[in-house]
Amino acid sequence: MPAPRLLLVEDDLSLAELLQYRFEAEGYEVHVTGDGDEALILADEQAPDLVILDWMVEGTSGIEICRRLRRDKETAHVPIVMLTARGSEDDRIRGLETGADDYVTKPFSPRELIARVGAVLRRVRPALAGEMLEVGDIKLDATSHKATRRGHSLQLGPTEFRLLRFFMEHPGRVFSRGQLLDAVWGTGSDIELRTVDVHIRRLRKGLTVEGSKDPVRTVRSAGYAFEAA
Repeated sequence: MPAPRLLLVEDDLSLAELLQYRFEAEGYEVHVTGDGDEALILADEQAPDLVILDWMVEGTSGIEICRRLRRDKETAHVPIVMLTARGSEDDRIRGLETGADDYVTKPFSPRELIARVGAVLRRVRPALAGEMLEVGDIKLDATSHKATRRGHSLQLGPTEFRLLRFFMEHPGRVFSRGQLLDAVWGTGSDIELRTVDVHIRRLRKGLTVEGSKDPVRTVRSAGYAFEAA
């Protein structure tokens, strides 16, 4: 499995060098910048697997970077951990409401940050944490291309398997049909949006096990979310 690609946006040079060293020692591929404008360019060139983002950096502010990453369909679901000296409850809430997945107040220990990043990856992108995907009573092994529920092997077509994997990498999040189309079929696909509904129905059928609930939730006027019990 390739190393998780981490974008570190921090303008304190000594702290950035320390974090880069520590994360690379943990097996991450780390790209560092202290400039907000450059951070957006780097994220646009190749979407990272996770962003560590300082609130106060040169150029575009951290909070604005977070907002723009969430608006871009290529980075909308990339986990973001914000770093800041701002410790008030209002600031933490603002950061989380803007789209951050976690919030670490300075000063902090690199060991704590590494643990928090690992926890976010396990929660938001389990495949990158080097673990078999497991949400509720559903397990997915991407290597063997097998999925099970309550010990029962699930019979899924290739598209349904990719759709399930994407859902399980982002449990609880709501995705529009367009976002699912881009993620599962690829950007630029000429597949119609209603095709997504067809495969959602097939996925639901494939996930049906006696006594189990439908893990795919339809969110009216928004799309679908995956919430296995």
